[in-house]
Amino acid sequence: MKKTIGILGGMGPEATAYFYELIVTQTRAKTDQEHIKALIYSNPEIPPRTDAILGKLPIPTPLLVEGFQRLRDSGADFVVMPCVTAHYFYPEVKDQVDIPFISLLDEAVKWARDEVPELRKAGLIASSGTLESRLFYDAFAQAGIEVLNPEEEEQNQVMDAIFGPKGIKAGFTSGFPKETLVSIAKVLIARGAEAIIAGCTEVPLVLKDLDIPVPLIEPLRIAAQACILEAGYELK
Repeated sequence: MKKTIGILGGMGPEATAYFYELIVTQTRAKTDQEHIKALIYSNPEIPPRTDAILGKLPIPTPLLVEGFQRLRDSGADFVVMPCVTAHYFYPEVKDQVDIPFISLLDEAVKWARDEVPELRKAGLIASSGTLESRLFYDAFAQAGIEVLNPEEEEQNQVMDAIFGPKGIKAGFTSGFPKETLVSIAKVLIARGAEAIIAGCTEVPLVLKDLDIPVPLIEPLRIAAQACILEAGYELK
């Protein structure tokens, strides 16, 4: 039975568009009619997830719950959030909305186990909120994988590349943000990282497989593939 994908986006809008593009480009389809039904609720008014994790108000949970409800009531069979940091609040959402969920974290760990079985150390490039939440540390620890993060000044550079005036969320996907994240990835590799986790959904907009000599674990791409299969379709 074919299913309809529900995408709760707007965190940020460009990552949402990229995620849907991944679903379209990775689905085995020869005509428009062979593609997957998808509902996208993109709400850019959802408060910053990093700020909330770091103790600043408001928290995004009420608007996340509303988004899940809108997608469920509109006919989605399951929901995916193309924002890693928002997963921190999912336990609270789950208590209020009953609909299956595809987790970017869980799918990334499964992919690492299957595709890089020898992996023992992975470098993490993500927002400070994601680092603070320990989402990736805990998830990958269950697979016996240690997660390495940038040092404080390096993490400041990561945040500037993502959130700064010339960062990814400001619409820049070349030059400064790309050079910065590639540089940080190479620093983590030099410290022993055998793979790099694109832990913020904006990261793969600039950091690509060919930029680094180790595997890039891209939760957005991996979760898109999981959604395609869950919806009852085939991958290219």
